[in-house]
Amino acid sequence: MVDLGAIRDARSRIIRHILSTQFVRSPTLSDICGGSVGLKLEHHQTTGSFKIRGATNAILRLTGAERGRGVVAVSTGNHGRALAYAARAVGSRATICMSRLVPENKVSEIRRLGADVRIIGESQDEAQEEVDRLVRENGLVLLPPFDHPEIVAGQGTIGLEIVEAMPDVETVLVPVSGGGLAAGIAAAVKAARPHARVIGVSMQRGAAMRASLDAGRPVQVEEVRTLADALGGGIGLDNKLTFAMCQTLLDDLLLVSESEIAAGIRHAYENEREILEGSGAVGIAALLAQKVAGLRGSVALVLSGRNIDMELHRRVVSGMRNPLGGDA
Repeated sequence: MVDLGAIRDARSRIIRHILSTQFVRSPTLSDICGGSVGLKLEHHQTTGSFKIRGATNAILRLTGAERGRGVVAVSTGNHGRALAYAARAVGSRATICMSRLVPENKVSEIRRLGADVRIIGESQDEAQEEVDRLVRENGLVLLPPFDHPEIVAGQGTIGLEIVEAMPDVETVLVPVSGGGLAAGIAAAVKAARPHARVIGVSMQRGAAMRASLDAGRPVQVEEVRTLADALGGGIGLDNKLTFAMCQTLLDDLLLVSESEIAAGIRHAYENEREILEGSGAVGIAALLAQKVAGLRGSVALVLSGRNIDMELHRRVVSGMRNPLGGDA
């Protein structure tokens, strides 16, 4: 398990390289929930998501020789962007492998940051096969999107900031994909507030961590199109860290539908004046749909990313019934 000491070390390492994002009260969500709801604005980070924390921590822990070899990762977009940014900052080079499901706006931004982009297959698992080949044959250094202690510790620094901003926090809602964000935040929050609840939120369409927790072991799920594209992909059948941490530390993991995610995006835009991608809006979606049982006291919501295609955002906020088109 990644512990509080590792998270504090990560904070001291990355503090000059990332934003200590604002934590603001939401009057509208507070009224809906009957308590104080605070929003952690991680979508305001330089690369548009929380991922810059873990990527920066991992890059800064590499030796000069390792940076010289270059780094590689699979990504649904946001980790790739963060890793490309962090690698370029230290004179390294990133190779990012993604499936064809990753939105083009995320792919093009990773290319703009100078990374070598490889589009492989129809799922994150297929793209991971190319990552494994590059590590094996070309000697690149693997820095995965979630199942890595330095990545988890970096994301956990958000938990430290939440507790500092809201010392009486009772419930924290965190988006969940592979579990790096949820595991890190839960480790930090529960070290300071053992009785606080940390609740994960994911989408109904292909939630790998939820399926794995239900099965009691990591399992594969079909990867499909969803408004919460950043939460897609598996957790890895050989998951070494985040599955066990989520299993131990999360109090619940809720699922929200596509229409509920769309409602969360619209609420963020119309009421909070914030642009969020689907993955960043799942916590709002869960509150609006009244899926969080036993709410009491202060609630913290992590808004994790804003890297949505703006045409898709327009379709969502205009109320289009099926903004993704096709059978999504």
